[in-house]
Amino acid sequence: MTPEQILQNSKELWATCIPHLSVDNVVFGFHDTQLKVLLLQVNEHDQWLLPGGYVRKNENVNNAVKRVLKERTGVDDIFLHQFATFGDVNRSEAFFDGYPDDLWHKQRFISTSYYALVDYTKVVPVLDEFSLASEWINVDSLPNMMMDHRQILDTALAVLREQLVYKPIGVNLLPEEFTLTELQRLYEAILGVKLNRGNFYRKIMKYDILVKLNSTRSGGAHRSPDLYKFDEDKYNASLKSYSW
Repeated sequence: MTPEQILQNSKELWATCIPHLSVDNVVFGFHDTQLKVLLLQVNEHDQWLLPGGYVRKNENVNNAVKRVLKERTGVDDIFLHQFATFGDVNRSEAFFDGYPDDLWHKQRFISTSYYALVDYTKVVPVLDEFSLASEWINVDSLPNMMMDHRQILDTALAVLREQLVYKPIGVNLLPEEFTLTELQRLYEAILGVKLNRGNFYRKIMKYDILVKLNSTRSGGAHRSPDLYKFDEDKYNASLKSYSW
């Protein structure tokens, strides 16, 4: 986007959106045993940012979040959790240094932040006019991020880890049918630690949160592993006082 386009975009945003209020989203996915986050690369900068946007004057904040995520991922039914608000002085203004002080993007914005859990296979990252790339990146190999977006991402990951013990998080990150090994790999990716296989299986089965299916996944020359799905009601109830 050229400086002229940024100035024109600023005029449109002043007319259509609520000043000083933004939303930033941390979109998590799980693929190849890795926890990933969806990031955008800013044009002409070696910096990345979280998918975000602004709230329209005739729009509820939650609806703005869903709209932004739909525009970035193409997915409608997304698990969302509001986890923090970020509003430090000068958190974003410096990125537009050199532009007029009345530029929309140069104002002080209070950001309401959400994390989203999505099925990696259903998401097709979408570019906007500010972005050079939109990619899934492993949370353990993050690039340089602009403004305070690394702080937002780190906070989201910490909250996700805390909530892993009582929310049916795997429902959103795994396919509907999965193996116990895939479930363990998900927990390990989120927690950032290796879990003992026997202990993990015993604890998971003890809390009676899984439904064993009458089918298996082809294992080639090896024994085909059993497939499971979540009983969401039991998962949510059983893990409230559960920790690893």
